[in-house]
Amino acid sequence: MKVLLVNGSPHKNGSTNAVLQHMAEEFAREGVTAEVFWLGNQPIAGCNGCRVCDTTNECVIDDVVNTFRAKAKEADGFIFATPVHYAAASGAITSFMDRLFYSEPGGETFRYKAAAAVAVARRGGTTATLDQLNKYFAISEMYQVGSSYWNMVHGANGEEVFRDEEGMRTMRVLARNMVYFLRCQEAGRAAGVALPRQEEPKRTNFIR
Repeated sequence: MKVLLVNGSPHKNGSTNAVLQHMAEEFAREGVTAEVFWLGNQPIAGCNGCRVCDTTNECVIDDVVNTFRAKAKEADGFIFATPVHYAAASGAITSFMDRLFYSEPGGETFRYKAAAAVAVARRGGTTATLDQLNKYFAISEMYQVGSSYWNMVHGANGEEVFRDEEGMRTMRVLARNMVYFLRCQEAGRAAGVALPRQEEPKRTNFIR
């Protein structure tokens, strides 16, 4: 089993990374491979609505989005973490996730896989940020894993986050809960439990 942990901060070794590295250690203790994937600090373009992905199942802008998708095909679970900017996710991870999820209409890379969002802030805006990121999972037939509290950690830098003892405990619980869910999925497959029956998609516009 493998989990990808996405660092949506422009700072490779900042507070968001410290939280993810802490989670990666917890996954390792549970015998699960965990890889932290940094989006980088170069601009990530937003979706331009070209719809080329309707036929290619990848984004026409060949950057970190397609690089991550190749890794995601082999992953079982995902943690998408972001610093809080103006009570919202970072611009980089917003553009990244817009294009990542939109450019795969069939959803095969993410359907039925486990996911969770994590928000890291100095002070406020965390719940609004979590609401924003959780919507990607809900529309992609993913299974959202919860923890003992909202998935947030407070700290202005990589040292301060460890002083948020409740926040870091929440992260450890989240990691263990995801491992439990992945093991349940694995046991279900071994027992021959079938995936949900798929239907042809139907689009209903409000304006006709």
